[in-house]
Amino acid sequence: MPAANDLRKGQVIKFNGEPHLVMETQHRTPGNLRAFVQVKMRNLRYGKSLEQRFNSPDPIEVLPTDRRTLEFSYADRDTYSFMDPETFETFEIGAVMIGDAKNYLVANGKADVLFINDVPVTIDIPSSVVLKVVESAEGIKGDTASNVQKPAKTETGLVVAVPLFIKEGELIKVSTADGSYLGRA
Repeated sequence: MPAANDLRKGQVIKFNGEPHLVMETQHRTPGNLRAFVQVKMRNLRYGKSLEQRFNSPDPIEVLPTDRRTLEFSYADRDTYSFMDPETFETFEIGAVMIGDAKNYLVANGKADVLFINDVPVTIDIPSSVVLKVVESAEGIKGDTASNVQKPAKTETGLVVAVPLFIKEGELIKVSTADGSYLGRA
């Protein structure tokens, strides 16, 4: 088993019987005390973040992980179906694990899924996605004040503030970090 000194960002460890994703590590040696490792980690089951101190030589159980790029197929109530484009194997992921990413999932869209023992535990979506505008009010002619925006509803149900010239049926690029309009696609 590796020691706490060997922990790196992105690894998944077993802490208190639960899988935790290591988000940040800092090795510290204060004055006349023993060295320790300060680890910021997120519980993969509940999503809560915590900070924990480990003594440098403490053994830590690192879980074997596998990251795969999957394609989103469809949503059925509280279940989202993904397919591995290489093996054509399908995986169903619950709405709780998907969270706010549901607003950015379109058919055949790609997502990175982290697996532990062939069980999906987290999903990461790209930093921006292309969505189709399905509902948008018409811009008022002559309203040319700078940075005037209107709400537009996308195919996933997400409402985005867009410039007046965007019309229904257009493809727009949206940031997945904050749901903001980035431009036309």
